[in-house]
Amino acid sequence: MPEYNYKARNLQGEITSGSMFANTEKDMVGALSAKGLFPVSVSTEVEKKQISFGGGRVSDQKIAAFYEQLASLITNGVPMMRSLRILKEQAQIPVFRNALEDVIERVEDGETLSDAFAKHPKVFSEMAVNMSRAGAEGGFLEDALLRVAKFTEQQSELKSRTTGALIYPAVLATIGTIVVSVLIIFFVPKFGSMFDQLRAMGELPLVTEWLLWFSDFVRGYGIFFAGIAVVGIVILKYQLATESGRRWADRWKIKLPILGPIFLSLAVGRFCRVLGTLLRNGVPILRALDISKDATGNKILSEAIADAAENITSGDSLSKPLGQSGHFPRNVTEMLSVAEESNTLDDVLINISDGLEKQTVRRLDIMVKLIEPLMLMVMAFIILIVVVALLLPIMKMGSVMQ
Repeated sequence: MPEYNYKARNLQGEITSGSMFANTEKDMVGALSAKGLFPVSVSTEVEKKQISFGGGRVSDQKIAAFYEQLASLITNGVPMMRSLRILKEQAQIPVFRNALEDVIERVEDGETLSDAFAKHPKVFSEMAVNMSRAGAEGGFLEDALLRVAKFTEQQSELKSRTTGALIYPAVLATIGTIVVSVLIIFFVPKFGSMFDQLRAMGELPLVTEWLLWFSDFVRGYGIFFAGIAVVGIVILKYQLATESGRRWADRWKIKLPILGPIFLSLAVGRFCRVLGTLLRNGVPILRALDISKDATGNKILSEAIADAAENITSGDSLSKPLGQSGHFPRNVTEMLSVAEESNTLDDVLINISDGLEKQTVRRLDIMVKLIEPLMLMVMAFIILIVVVALLLPIMKMGSVMQ
């Protein structure tokens, strides 16, 4: 029997605290009410341990494997509690092992699996909580867990492909910046004294004058401007952490010339997959919209989905307010409109997500194929300018000497 720590308000409105043993949190609340106390907060030592443990994150691959293995064990007749204990013993990540241990204790105390999952939002997503709840109530928990596993794997694969596609251009940009910086800061200044005679004669090429001036400027004020840049980045990061800053960034993110359509397709694709998966597993549409709007990762789209949910409450369709927001592609809203009329919204949402993800991958591949030669050309052009700017006066010095 776990020990619960509580804070409660008595009949006079005063706050009192203490601890008490009880089978479940519900029994604890009932015992406090019987004493004339109104609970403000109730927690166990396990919860405190979990909160203080902090840090760490379970990868999408690990959590997807957990859902799949749990569904497989239950399907093959292994009781729920034994299945959870087996998977807890296999867990190697301390945060995950600690969370599963708490889930087991909560389920033993009478809580549902979904409620136990909900106590660990950093490990088990809100979609997994709601789908496991719908699966338990509808008698298809194994199927719900398998679908959560599949969804998690798909999102992880898409994230990995997106990150992997951008790694090579980022490496090229970094190497190019380092090479050019070394040339400007350490290599070019060595030629300054050599060109003093040509400068005095007025024979120094203009491109060389610009190069030497830029080199002196970087060496003299580079640290100052680098400090300003760092301060600007810190301020920008702080502003982006605010509600207004995030809305501003999310609005411009989907309006960028080349990357904007990719960001928009990724966000809309996540929304459609989460919403379709939830609807397919029996989660009510309003609750499903409330969960899926946060899956977009974009405040502007989330607000448009929230407005659409309000219209649904008043009897309107989903596709109409999404189309009126101006942020969702027209073909997506048209497909949603047809799906609502034919009552196949969950299947169409999944199909839309599959199509958008394939389209996004193709766009990323094309963008990377264009960026790679473009960056190489830019690097080569900059280095060529540096070389020409240094060679021209040397050639001119040779002709003068002759």
